[in-house]
Amino acid sequence: MQRITIAPNYEISRIIRGGWQLAGGHGAIDAEGAVDDMVAFADAGITTFDCADIYTGVEEMIGRFRLGYGNLRGTEALSKIRVHTKFVPDLAILPTISKAYVEGVIDTSRKRLNLDCLDLVQFHWWGYDIPGWLETAVWLKELQDAGKIGKVSGTNFDSDHIAAIIEAGVPFTSLQLQYSLLDRRPETRMVPLAAEKDFALFCYGTVAGGFLSDKWLGRAEPEHPLENRSLTKYKLIIDDFGGWELFQALLATLRAIADRHGVDIATVASAAMLTRPGVAAVIVGARNRDHLAPNLAIADIRLSAADQSEIDAILDQAKPLEGDVYTLERDREGRHGSIMKYNLNKGE
Repeated sequence: MQRITIAPNYEISRIIRGGWQLAGGHGAIDAEGAVDDMVAFADAGITTFDCADIYTGVEEMIGRFRLGYGNLRGTEALSKIRVHTKFVPDLAILPTISKAYVEGVIDTSRKRLNLDCLDLVQFHWWGYDIPGWLETAVWLKELQDAGKIGKVSGTNFDSDHIAAIIEAGVPFTSLQLQYSLLDRRPETRMVPLAAEKDFALFCYGTVAGGFLSDKWLGRAEPEHPLENRSLTKYKLIIDDFGGWELFQALLATLRAIADRHGVDIATVASAAMLTRPGVAAVIVGARNRDHLAPNLAIADIRLSAADQSEIDAILDQAKPLEGDVYTLERDREGRHGSIMKYNLNKGE
């Protein structure tokens, strides 16, 4: 497993195990089995785990995993485990948010994860039209100074707001953002800003909710309504990318590359993102250890210059998506934003 140092004495695996698929709403989860699966991932070298306060039950599962892993493998092995959680206050709470509220949520995550000091907290703010995002970032920095947070980071912030937060004295270690072969909005401004301000990028959505996979190669264009909100979200990205025909051309190209490396389309799509400037890691969703082998393969394959050239030839035909990181999704009345759920802590 490739590893990378993103801050002094802070090393992570370049494949991050995502926790969203273990949250409520994705079907029945065997909590003990999920903990055993985490052990298998960690033993294989995927030692960084992503979760959030809004992922129902996931912080508790990872907390149990941490306790058990230390007993099973010892303190040295446990010291390599990194847990990245998120602080995602509901849209409804933003107008009245306070430092006490922020500290209460952070304390709850600490308790769930069995961590005195959270490794890394990724801050999200639903609406820039609501004041308080900068003050909240400063409060997180104060909680870092108090020893409750190790690293302050963000998720889905755009370039202007990250620059303002850093200017206010809150150094971001990383930014989690949607970045894939279909969605290259980060390349316009965020990638240069990350290089200038020295923060790492963690990509989610690298397989576009499963669209960038062999399952969809040669398939007819699906009609709405789609099976779930994730597919709806990424189908809108495909539409903006250039439509179903160009998407199928991309899948065919990825399949040819995958054949040369003995892997599947999803593996190539994620591996391609690890080659992008500024990208420290990709976040992969996995309900169980059945996905472990292909997840490991993402870091194993080395795409050649010819592979990259073939991918770029398709991407050169695509339409650039509008706006900065998450701009489309922040328009609560628009095509992308209207399908989002903004009050997940309330169980929306």
